[in-house]
Amino acid sequence: MLYTLLQSPWQCDIDSLLLLMQEGDDLLLMQDGVTAALEGSQMFIKLQASPAALWVLEEDVVARGLVEQISTKVARLDYTGFVAMTVKHQQQVAW
Repeated sequence: MLYTLLQSPWQCDIDSLLLLMQEGDDLLLMQDGVTAALEGSQMFIKLQASPAALWVLEEDVVARGLVEQISTKVARLDYTGFVAMTVKHQQQVAW
């Protein structure tokens, strides 16, 4: 399953999202959701404990001026990679 987080993790029920994710799932942080990958933040610590692979959309990181603040432990993805990921997963949940 592909999960996409489009809004700030501080404005949604991130704990419920974490309960849904399983091994083999991918979580792509997009738009304001990229703030969940800020190095050292409580949200990032929560996301690291998830069994899902964590990704950020590079264009949204750059657009928000967060290139240096996003953890290097998070894989970065461009729009082409995003399309490939949607092909990989038959189901997607936008959060």
